[in-house]
Amino acid sequence: MRVLGVDPGLTRCGVGVVEGVAGRPLTMLGVGVVRTAADDDIGMRLVGIERGIEEWLDRFSPELVAVERVFSQHNVRTVMGTAQASAVAMLCASRRGIPVALHTPSEVKAAVTGSGRADKAQVGAMVTRLLRLSAPPKPADAADALALAICHIWRAPAQNRLQQAVAQNRLQQAAARHTSAVKGRTR
Repeated sequence: MRVLGVDPGLTRCGVGVVEGVAGRPLTMLGVGVVRTAADDDIGMRLVGIERGIEEWLDRFSPELVAVERVFSQHNVRTVMGTAQASAVAMLCASRRGIPVALHTPSEVKAAVTGSGRADKAQVGAMVTRLLRLSAPPKPADAADALALAICHIWRAPAQNRLQQAVAQNRLQQAAARHTSAVKGRTR
């Protein structure tokens, strides 16, 4: 599986591509940051992020895009910018028919470090170790994007099994209701 991880942000939008399957060594195919100028108006910044994400999609052809789920912060302005950048990444992927998965920061930290409260240095160190890199990706947004991709690759098989089990359970419940209804009509 090839996953483009996106750590959304207006000034620095981290991007990283990881390939592999759960239980096997993973490979980093690319890592970087899509940057926009803080003094540009919001529309131009979003266009810049869109162009950057589109270039990564063209270059690496991921099977899935994993985006950090926006969470509440004290700074509403930061949350808005993160949400807008996140929406651009989801739009770019969806326009191409590429599935999008959202992961919370604590989910990503737990998957990569074993602790949902890990700091950026710990995430960077584990990404470096897991992908067998010579140094942590800089800036931290780039390492976070790789962590998102790793998280998805590792969690996807379990999430898929859980979704299949829930769907199967719903089908069984619907069949049981149908059988009960048919029996009730024949009496």
